[in-house]
Formats: sequence, structure tokens, C-alpha cells
Amino acid sequence: MLIAASCAMPLVAQEAPPPGLPILFDSRERLPKPDLSSLVRLRFLTSVDFPPFNFADQNGKLAGFHVDLAREICDELGISDKCQIQALPFDELQGALAASQGDAVIAGVAVTPELRKNFAFSRPFLMLPARFVRNLKASIDGGTAAALAGHPVGVVKGTAHEAMLAAFFPAVKQVPFGDKDALLAAVKDGKVDAAFADGLQLSFWVSSPSAEKCCVLFDGPYLSQQFLGEGMTIMLRQQDADLTAAINHALATLSRDGRLQEIYLRYFPYGLY
Repeated sequence: MLIAASCAMPLVAQEAPPPGLPILFDSRERLPKPDLSSLVRLRFLTSVDFPPFNFADQNGKLAGFHVDLAREICDELGISDKCQIQALPFDELQGALAASQGDAVIAGVAVTPELRKNFAFSRPFLMLPARFVRNLKASIDGGTAAALAGHPVGVVKGTAHEAMLAAFFPAVKQVPFGDKDALLAAVKDGKVDAAFADGLQLSFWVSSPSAEKCCVLFDGPYLSQQFLGEGMTIMLRQQDADLTAAINHALATLSRDGRLQEIYLRYFPYGLY
């Protein structure tokens, strides 16, 4: 799958069973698997404030997409007995990694040029798309974003989604809102015909009781590295090149053999794509 750097790209029309997780690794590419036999332990660091990626369950145990993925990575590398997963406050993760209090951060840290100066990142294993959601009572003639031309479409002001909507869908009538709750209330109440926002949040919202079956995901999904970043990765120290390569090898294997897809459907049963 190609990720657009300068254009938004609809991957598949929404409906029916949730589409599978896009494979971000070329099936022809064979990533090396470094020897980790000398590794004493692999300490993953995460947080508990980013459900369903990483959180504390009802028993206080670490759970989530990232936690399950870390365990599968360790299993694939044959080092499950050496793996640990520890939770810290999100704002302490970078410092803990730099101070060698952990070996890899798997917590949804956004990749930035500034962070790349000091840290290494794995290959992306998941992209978070932007999506439209439409009110079912709105009169929209068509099943693609082109049908929204001239229609009021809500978006949270000052966000990447606002900039992305203006850049790639200039024909819609953009209506800014102060926050996500105001945006969702507006599309639910029919004050706007549709909304454009984070696909993760929208996929859970449309299936939740609070939406009252008012709305459905519409067209897309849309991916853009320019506006939405490089995707979900694992952050490591720059000097740990072998560990970074080993994690990339594991991610590629998990992607190709379906185990990454299994984890994805476990935590995103309604799909993001």
C-alpha cells in the first residue's frame, strides 16, 4: 500500500465487514534478523492513558493493542522469557528511554524531526486514517466524498484534519468547531451533514450508544503522511541498531503471517479502514 505524502487517498469504500489491516511491509522485502542471544532483557515502556492501545484493565493489568503486540514481537524473536512491559506516565517515557530505564517505547509517540535527532524508530505498523462520518438523515446524493460538495461538513478547528479537509476537499462547506464533543453533537443533531476527523475516534463513536445510530462512516479512509504523520511506530535509542532491526523483522513477519491482523481485529472490531 502506498501512503500519500502530498495527497489524500481513499483506500476502500466503507460498509459491510470491517476491512482488513493494510499491509505496510513489502512481501518481497526480507528484513534481516540480528542475533539477540547476548541480549539480557528487552524492556518495553508504555503508558496507561491511550485505550485501546495501552491501558490498565479492570484488574489493573496492562492491556491493549500495544501490549499484545509487544508480546508477539518477543515471541517472534524467541525472547519471551527476557521481555518485560512497564507502564510510566506518558511524559516520562522519552526521558526513561534516554536514561536506559527501558529499551523500547510502544505508546503512540508521534514521530517528529526533533525526536529523530535523538531516537530511532521502527517501521510503521499501523496508520491512523482520517474519515468522514455522515448523518443518515442528511440528503447526500452519492457514496463518495464528491457528493459532499456544497454540504456543511464539520471539523475541529486548529487540527491537522481541518488543514487536510481544506487542502483535499475544498468543495465542501467547512464548519469549524471548538472540540471533538461539539463536532460529534453537531453531526448527530443534523446541524452539519457530515464531519471529518480521526478515523479511530469516529469508528468507536458511530457504534456507541451515545451516537444513537444517527450516523455512519462515509467513504475513505484517507491517509496522508503530510497531515497525519508517519503512523504508529516503536521508539528506540539510536545506538541500538540491532534491536531496531530485530523489531522491524518481527513486525514484518507478524504483518505477513496474519498475527498483526488478529491483534488489530481484537481491539478494533468495527475497523478503521
